[in-house]
Formats: sequence, structure tokens, C-alpha cells
Amino acid sequence: MELAADRRIRGVHLVVLAKSFSVWSLTLLVSLLVIGFPFIVLMALVGAFLSMILHALVPMSSVLLVASILIGGPLLAIFGGAGFLTFKGIHPENVRWLSWLNGKAEPNHRSVYAFCPLTCNIHR
Repeated sequence: MELAADRRIRGVHLVVLAKSFSVWSLTLLVSLLVIGFPFIVLMALVGAFLSMILHALVPMSSVLLVASILIGGPLLAIFGGAGFLTFKGIHPENVRWLSWLNGKAEPNHRSVYAFCPLTCNIHR
């Protein structure tokens, strides 16, 4: 009985780790795409120039080399960061500024519609 309970707890722990890793990965990826868009454009520009320069030195695989570095580097950073945060024990639901992920966002304002001052009894 104790062995079965231990396996069940271990299975639940692995599911929690997998969920935490996937949420961290998605959050970091979206952050990179939204906040780091100018950085991505700059990386593409530098990659194009680096590919042209390397084509003169190593003509057969310069584009593949540059593309794998420019795509693999950020992906490695995202998954490495997600793994670090997961195995450090920092879960996304414990982070205060990620409350929107849990559906527990605290809105700073209330919506007031144009017709509401005439029809609603809102006391400010």
C-alpha cells in the first residue's frame, strides 16, 4: 500500500513539473516574441549579413549554420530558463506579476459604458 502511494505521489509530482515547465516555456516564448520583436528583427539583419560573409569562406553550409545559431540560441535560452525556473521550484502561480495566467487578475478599473451615467446607479 505504501509503495503504491509513493508511486502516485511521484506521478503527480512529475505532472506538476511538466505543467510548470510548459507554462514557463510558453510565457518566455511569448515574452520574447512580444517584447523582443526589435531584437528579433536585428538578429535577422545580422544573420543575413553574417550568412553573406560566411558564404565567401564556407560556401556549402553558411546559411544553415547561421540559421541554426539564430533559431537554436533563443530556443535554448527559453527552454534552459524554463528548466532552471522549474527545477528551482519557482512555479508560475507563485509569481505575483503572472496572475493573469491563473485567471486571478485584479483589474484596476471598472468599465463604464456611454449610456451608463443615464441608466445606472453607480456611486463613485
